[in-house]
Amino acid sequence: MGIAEEAHNVRVVGSGERTIVLAHGFGTDQSVWKHLVPHLVEEYRVVLYDNMGAGTTNPDYFDFDRYSTLDGYAYDVIAILEELRIQSCVFVGHSVSAMIGVIASVTRPELFSKIITVSASPRYLNDPDYYGGFEEEDIVQLFDAMGSNYKSWCAGWAPLAVGGDMESLAVQEFSRTLFNMRPDIALSVAQTIFYSDVRPLLGHVTVPCHVIQSVKDLAVPVVVSEYLHQNLGGDSIVEVMSTDGHLPQLSSPDVVVPVLLRHIRFNIAA
Repeated sequence: MGIAEEAHNVRVVGSGERTIVLAHGFGTDQSVWKHLVPHLVEEYRVVLYDNMGAGTTNPDYFDFDRYSTLDGYAYDVIAILEELRIQSCVFVGHSVSAMIGVIASVTRPELFSKIITVSASPRYLNDPDYYGGFEEEDIVQLFDAMGSNYKSWCAGWAPLAVGGDMESLAVQEFSRTLFNMRPDIALSVAQTIFYSDVRPLLGHVTVPCHVIQSVKDLAVPVVVSEYLHQNLGGDSIVEVMSTDGHLPQLSSPDVVVPVLLRHIRFNIAA
């Protein structure tokens, strides 16, 4: 096992000629794909990994400078693909990992046959001519809450992000993985994500992108999916699902899994 494989808890399951890479978002780990994986292993080689900083990774490996921008994560993706000798993959990225995949694809487009984004945003902060969903003061309050009492913040953020009450299994699952993160690392990762701006790169993307979005998502307004569609350099398609929340693959698998399978199997029509 290579250095990147070990550090990121890389797991390869299933078999097939095509490789699917599943990449999780903030506050989760590879377990967020548990409802999708059983539907893929008969047909595809499936690669799962944990982003550095996830509660399942060794916090000693977290380099605050390297991960102060999304580029550090993108280089990790490339390193994992190279170690596994993957020449081309379908990259399914949730939340921030969608943009990490986009960045990696600009550097090494040949490694990606297509990118499927779930709950993705290139920019969370509002600008005069762009609606990302958050004002600066919203972000500052969020960071203050994380810094003052992380456990309490997790308990409040999880149901808001998932879109459900604390009793739901999806909320409990997200609360668990969120709380598994070391608080100072979680705050640093959140700052990197919320202050990131991938918009200038979108026009340089040549890999086909399938943009999948919940109709209601606290973190990503539905108009962002259309912004991605209009600004991505390569072919793109948007599907807005009737789901609620930022982690629909966890909270609404009955809806999301068939949608993802369709986009994995079929390319954008010419």
